[in-house]
Amino acid sequence: MNLAYVTNYNPLEIKNWSGLSYYIAQTLKQQSIPLEYIGPLKDKLFLKAVRKSKRHYNEFFNRKRYLKDPDPIILKEYAKQVSQKLSEVKTDIVFSITPNPIAYLECDQPKVFWADSTFAAMLNFYPHYSNLCRETTKHGHLVENLVLQKCQLAIYASEWAARSAVEDYNVDPSKVKVVPFGANLENHYSFDEIKDLIESRPSNKCNLLFLGVDWFRKGGDIAFEVTKALNQSGLNTELTIIGCEPIIDEPLPSYVKHLGFISKSTIEGQKKISQLLANSHFLILPSRAECFGVVFCEASSFGVPSLATKAGGIPTAVTDNVNGKLFTLDANINEYCKYISDLFMNYSEYKKLAISSFHEYESRLNWTTAGQTVKNLLMNL
Repeated sequence: MNLAYVTNYNPLEIKNWSGLSYYIAQTLKQQSIPLEYIGPLKDKLFLKAVRKSKRHYNEFFNRKRYLKDPDPIILKEYAKQVSQKLSEVKTDIVFSITPNPIAYLECDQPKVFWADSTFAAMLNFYPHYSNLCRETTKHGHLVENLVLQKCQLAIYASEWAARSAVEDYNVDPSKVKVVPFGANLENHYSFDEIKDLIESRPSNKCNLLFLGVDWFRKGGDIAFEVTKALNQSGLNTELTIIGCEPIIDEPLPSYVKHLGFISKSTIEGQKKISQLLANSHFLILPSRAECFGVVFCEASSFGVPSLATKAGGIPTAVTDNVNGKLFTLDANINEYCKYISDLFMNYSEYKKLAISSFHEYESRLNWTTAGQTVKNLLMNL
């Protein structure tokens, strides 16, 4: 079984799409599936000019956002590029990590994609998908509907996204599958080593880790208020911030450590993030919008429970009292604080939760399991 692996950008660069294009390729190769890379797909000069003019027109005259991703003019050109490459190689299945590049593709091979959301689910959910111009909204639904009808298999990382495909686009549920992503950090700890990590965490000080590039969307303001309230209540708590600049209306307290952006695309960056995760009691990421959250898998891989929200696809990555706790978007700070404080008052329960988090990673939230599941789905085609 040979796969044509379609990506808009270079699939071998780990920095693209949070590393997902790279890790998905690696996990398929580890399942002994040969890949023919078709990408990066190129925007021709005239397409760049069209895209630029549409963006400027909508921003200036309509005060709306234009997105190139669902534009049929661009996607039809992508389909030509994919078709040309397919004529040069022998493949059994066309596999794309996002649906759009294969929306207008005509070929004999079955078409499959593995994505984290639908257009309908993203619309007015993420800031980037808000205040869209009429053209982009129309094309977004058109393309999503087209690719869902033409593909033989639609794989999503979460139940939230899969449900949107069925309910918003009336797609046949039998060809919609859910396969969670894995952790985009190399972690080879054994169970005994994870137990030692958990035992080494202090029981008289709470270490929280916030890891995100968007302070407001990822709930950085909530993470800060939780840390502040815990310290005021008497629980010594430290918050480490990675990925973005904290936006608060007061000087940064001594119990907040801001480390800036740390890149996973370097060995040094991966080691640093891994070390910080391993030393944390909780990953706190109360996102207001999230399609899945690979970082929750990464936290679980170090036996670190996650404090998150019931937003988007997060409930597929975080299960209550298995590898963390989910809060409603309107939950108050005291709910977070009580949950954390109760576990520190009964610290053996925290250890059980941390070990359970690692088991959740080993059984469900890793690339090997994901790869095996996807391989079986592809073989059934």
